[in-house]
Amino acid sequence: MERARDRHTGRHEDRTAERRTERSAEPETDLELLVHGVGGATPEGMLGDPRTVRVAGDDTAAVFRRAEDTGPAADGRGPGEDPGRDPGRGPVREAYVWCNLTSGDGSRALWLLLLPFMVVNLAHWMRPAAPGRPRTARLYGLLVRLCALTLTVLLVAAACEVALDLVAWQCAGVPACARRHTWLDFLAPAAPGFPGSGGWWSAPGRRLAVAATLPTALTGLLWYLSRRTWRAYESHQPLSHGPEPDTDGPAPDGPALDGAGPGPDAEAPAPDAQGSALARPGFWYGRRLVARLRAAHTAAGLLTVAASVAVPATRFDRRPGGPAALDAAGWALTAALLAWAVAVAAVVCRRGRSENRLDQRLDRHLVRSLPLGALTLLLLALVYAGWSRPGWQSAGRLPGDPAFGALMLAQGLLVVALAAVARTLYRRRPDPRAGMRGLGGPAVALLACALGGVISGGVAQRVADWLDGTRALLTGPPVLLTWQASAIPPLLAVLLLLAARLAAHTARLARAERARVRHEHPGEGEDPSRTRAIAHARAMATLTDRAPWLIAALTATTLLLGTLALAGALATGKTPDGAAHRAHHLVQATAETCQALGSWLVGFGFLLFVTWGRRAYKDASARRTIGILWDVGTFWPRAAHPFAPPCYAERAVPDLTWRMATWTGRAGGRLVLSGHSQGSVLAAAAAWQLPPSVRGRVALLTYGSPLERLYGRWFPAHFGPPALAALHQGVGCWRNLYRRTDPIGGPVRVLDGTAPDVDHEPLADPLAYGRTFEHPLPAPILGHSDYQADPAFGRERARLLARLRPEVPGPRPRRDG
Repeated sequence: MERARDRHTGRHEDRTAERRTERSAEPETDLELLVHGVGGATPEGMLGDPRTVRVAGDDTAAVFRRAEDTGPAADGRGPGEDPGRDPGRGPVREAYVWCNLTSGDGSRALWLLLLPFMVVNLAHWMRPAAPGRPRTARLYGLLVRLCALTLTVLLVAAACEVALDLVAWQCAGVPACARRHTWLDFLAPAAPGFPGSGGWWSAPGRRLAVAATLPTALTGLLWYLSRRTWRAYESHQPLSHGPEPDTDGPAPDGPALDGAGPGPDAEAPAPDAQGSALARPGFWYGRRLVARLRAAHTAAGLLTVAASVAVPATRFDRRPGGPAALDAAGWALTAALLAWAVAVAAVVCRRGRSENRLDQRLDRHLVRSLPLGALTLLLLALVYAGWSRPGWQSAGRLPGDPAFGALMLAQGLLVVALAAVARTLYRRRPDPRAGMRGLGGPAVALLACALGGVISGGVAQRVADWLDGTRALLTGPPVLLTWQASAIPPLLAVLLLLAARLAAHTARLARAERARVRHEHPGEGEDPSRTRAIAHARAMATLTDRAPWLIAALTATTLLLGTLALAGALATGKTPDGAAHRAHHLVQATAETCQALGSWLVGFGFLLFVTWGRRAYKDASARRTIGILWDVGTFWPRAAHPFAPPCYAERAVPDLTWRMATWTGRAGGRLVLSGHSQGSVLAAAAAWQLPPSVRGRVALLTYGSPLERLYGRWFPAHFGPPALAALHQGVGCWRNLYRRTDPIGGPVRVLDGTAPDVDHEPLADPLAYGRTFEHPLPAPILGHSDYQADPAFGRERARLLARLRPEVPGPRPRRDG
C-alpha cells in the first residue's frame, strides 16, 4: 500500500511540475469573476453584452463570458482561456449566475410552507462567538435542535387536530354536521333520515384511522422535499485541500461540532487559523447531519400521528370493565411509542455538525430504521384503533389540550435556556455591534415557535368555523389553539404601531438629512425636490440598522401574548365570583372577538398564499420576488431543521471555489472576485474555502455588501470582526464600496495599520446633483444597484490588480494556430 501511495504521490508531483512548466511558458490572463446579489440577474446584464456563452455549469448555476472573450478549446484549456487576448483590454470578465438556485422553479413557491423551519434554523447560526467555550457552544446547538424538533411535532400535531379531531371525531360524529358536508357521509354514524351513514368506517377508531392519512401524507411530503433537495444541493462536494492535520482542542471561534454529545462519532473541534468556521473543509457539506435529522424528524412526525390515533383508544380501553386484551395491547403500544420517541430525541441530541473534515459517511442503518420503525408503530396504532369496540362513541374533543400545553411550555423553557447560554457566550467576548447583545438567536427561535403556534391555532380555528358555521354543533379546537388564534389581531396591531414609529423616525431623519445634502453641494443651485429625494433615500437606508430594535419589540410582544394565551387557556372554565365577574365577561368577549377576527385573517392569508403560489407558477418575476425571501434565510446549511428550505450556498460556494482554484492553477493570472450584495457573502465564503496559497493570489472587491451590517451583527460567530479581519489578512487585497443610500450594503469596518483600509469612502449617489456636461439629464439615485456605473468601480478594480502584482507585464505576442 505504501509503495502504491508513493507511486501516486510521484505521479502527482510530476503532473504538478508539468503544469507549472506550462504556466511559465504561457502568457497569464487577468480575470474578474462577478457574483450577483439577491433577486437574480442575467449574464447579459452582468457582462453588459447581449452575446454571452456559458463556459461552465448547468441550467441551475453556471459561469458565463462574453462571446468575444471565449477562445478555442483546442489547446486543452477550455472555453474562454485564450492566451492571445490583448492584455490592454482589461481583465476577462466572467459572471456566475446562481439565481435559479432560489427562484428558478415555480415549485419553490411552496417553500413558503417551510418558513417556521427556516427561521428556527437561522437561530442555530446566530450564536455569539465562543472562544474557549466549546462545551457551551455545543449546548447552544443542542438546545436549538431540540427547539426545532418541538416545532415539527407542533405542526404535525396541528394537522392531526384538524384532520382527526375536528373532521373525523367531531364533525363526522355529529349527524347534523356530517349532513352539511356530504363528503363525510361514509364516516358518519347511523342516524334516522341520513342514508349512507352507519357504515363500517363509522366506528370512532376507524374514522381516526382514515383521517390519519392527512398528517401522515404531510409528514411524507416534508420527508420527500427534504430528500429531493438534499440530493440536489448537499451532494456537491467542496474543493478538497488534501489531508488535514489531526488536531485536538477547541476552535478559537467555537467548535466544529455544535451540540455534539460525547460518543464515538463525536469529533473534537479543530483550531481555525482563518478566524471563521466557514474556512473548514466540511462546512459546506452537511449531507450526513441532514440525513440523520431528516430521519429523526420524520419519525417524530409519524409518532405524533400514531399517538394521536392511539391515545383515544387506550383511554376507552382503560375504563373499568374494558377488555383485558385490548388494554394490554394499549399499554404495550404506549410503551413502544415512548421508547421510540426517546430514541428519536437521542439521535437529535447525539451528534451535531462535523466541519473539520469532509465527512462523506452516511448512517444508512439509522437513516432507514428510524422512520421505518415509526411507520411500523403507526400501522400498529391504526390497527389497534380500528379494532371493534362496541359502545364507543365520539363526544366532545380529543384529549389534545395537555399535549399542546406541554409543547408550548417546553418551547418556552428551551428558549429561556437558550437565552441564558447565549448570554454566557456573549459575556466571553462582548461585541457592542452584535444584534440584541447576543440574544438574537433566542429571539429568532422564539419567533419561530410563535409563528408555528399562530399558524397552528389560526388554521385550526378557521377549519372549525368552516365546518361548524354558526350552528354551534362542534366543541371546537383545543382551548390553547383558540387563544393562539386570538393573538393574531393584537400582533398585527403591534406591527402597525411599530411601522408607524419607524415611519415617524424616518421622516425626522429625512428632514435632518436635507441640510447635509445642501452642504455637500455648495455653489450649485438648490432643487428642493432633488434634495428631498436624496435625503429620503438616505433616511430609508437606515431602516436596516433599526432591525435589532424591531425584533426586540416583536420578541417581547410575542412572549407577552404567549404567556397570556397559556394563562387564558388554563383559566378557561373558571368563572370568578363577585366584583371580578364583569371584568371576566369583558375579557371573554374581547377574546372571542379576537378569535373570530384571527380566524378570518388566517383564511385571508391562506387565500393570499394560494394566489401568490399560483402566480409564481406562471410569472417569472413573481418567482424572483419569492426567491428574494430565501436568498438571505437559506444561505446557511440545515444544521437545526432538516425540513427547512435547502442551502443554496452548498452548491454556490463549491462552484466558485472550484472555478477560482482551477483557473489560477491553469492560467496563473491575477483574479478579482467581485461580489454584489448577497454575492459578496458568497464571495467571502468561497475565498475562505480556498487553499491559503490560492487565497493569497485573489483580490476581493465587494460592493453593496451586507457582510458587516447584517451578517457581522446577526451572525457574529462566523462574520464577526475577528473573522473579517482574518479574511482581510488571507486574501491578496480587499476593497469595499458602499453608498449612504444603500439599505443593504455598508462598510465592513476592517482596519489594519499594515495595509490600506478596506472601506472606500461613501460613493456619491447620485453621481451629480444637478445637470452637468457629463450628466446632461438628472442622474438617478442608484441606492443598492448598478455600482459598476460609478467611475470608482473601475479605478478600484485596477488598483486591486496592481496590488496583486505590482510589476506590469509587457505586451504578449499572439499565438498563431
